[in-house]
Amino acid sequence: MLAKDLMTFTWRALTTSRLRSVLVVGAAAIGVAAVVILTALGEGARQYILGEFSSLGSELLIVLPGKTEKGGGPPGMIFETERDLTIEDTVALHRLPHIKAVSPLSVGAIDMSFGAHSRAAMLLGSDASLLETRNLKMGRGSFLPSLDLNKAKPVVVIGTTLAHDLFGNASPIGQWVRLGDRRFRVIGELAEQGTSLGQNLDEAAIVPVASAQALFNNPALFRILIKVDNRSRLHKVEASVRRVLTQLHQGIEDFTLITQDAVLSTFDQIFKVLTLSVGGIAAISLLVAGIIIMNVMLVSVSQRREEIGLLMAIGAPPALILRLFLLESLLIGVFGAIVGSLVGRFGVWVIAKIYPSFPVATPLWAYLAAASTALGAGMLFGWLPARRAAQLDPVRALTGR
Repeated sequence: MLAKDLMTFTWRALTTSRLRSVLVVGAAAIGVAAVVILTALGEGARQYILGEFSSLGSELLIVLPGKTEKGGGPPGMIFETERDLTIEDTVALHRLPHIKAVSPLSVGAIDMSFGAHSRAAMLLGSDASLLETRNLKMGRGSFLPSLDLNKAKPVVVIGTTLAHDLFGNASPIGQWVRLGDRRFRVIGELAEQGTSLGQNLDEAAIVPVASAQALFNNPALFRILIKVDNRSRLHKVEASVRRVLTQLHQGIEDFTLITQDAVLSTFDQIFKVLTLSVGGIAAISLLVAGIIIMNVMLVSVSQRREEIGLLMAIGAPPALILRLFLLESLLIGVFGAIVGSLVGRFGVWVIAKIYPSFPVATPLWAYLAAASTALGAGMLFGWLPARRAAQLDPVRALTGR
């Protein structure tokens, strides 16, 4: 039998029982669509996290108070602190070579009010260098002035959401607001920043670090951000920072240094494993689809015994019968892969429309893996019915027994 005849015969077999074919193709399509959509979500989460860190630049070095190794936790989870980070630490780091900017950071929550309007705000205490270390953009006005780090000044830069909630459409520049029990003059408004590293800067108020320490009545710093002049010097600067801070802390390394590369690499590996795991879980549905294909094909063999017997009676060898039923299973897998990929792509498009800020996207390998698994399931689970059809006795098959 020619290849064209094989395809024609198989196509007629599929279209004769349309409902059965649609249900089987639908089962395979659901499995493929699940792999495509869940893999897209995992990959989107990975890209989102990497984007959050990459937006700060790859030349950033972050100093955290406390030594994470003592608590056995990941970077950023501090369990024990012998000595806080201070303004003096920041000043000492300024003197190191190959450093573009060093930003002290004090963070806390505070009530902010203007006239009859009041709301909670995130207060950041820093200096003029924060504009560079956090890659901030100004909407209007100016950023914090260059001051001695120990000098407080009643000036504040606010985020766009904060400005809108307190001032509406009016300009906040030059207005006096109350932060806690003190008055500050608004000198600038940030451009829309969004959320970065868990901090929504659109709802933040930024004041000189000494002013924040006075408001919080706490001289300790939350972080110190260091921007290196060249990424190639990052590890060299890291060693210098470690040496200087250890000396300042009486020879005790009671702080943690993390680099953007280390954080990015860690999250990248975590989300790659997560994406593969989620895709693997979704692929289980393809095994279910394969079992459905096998059962339906077994029923098909039982219903088509007379047809199989007639083919054998006119000279069709068992190998041809085997190929006919395997081709039918393969076509089911092909159609399932195509329909599932289209449905999965549509699902990804819907998610992207609902959550435009989430970079959901399915990698090419997920489409290939899902399609390959669907085809493999069709062939694997179609083998038993095809083999049973090929082993039928022609006489018994013709009589329907």
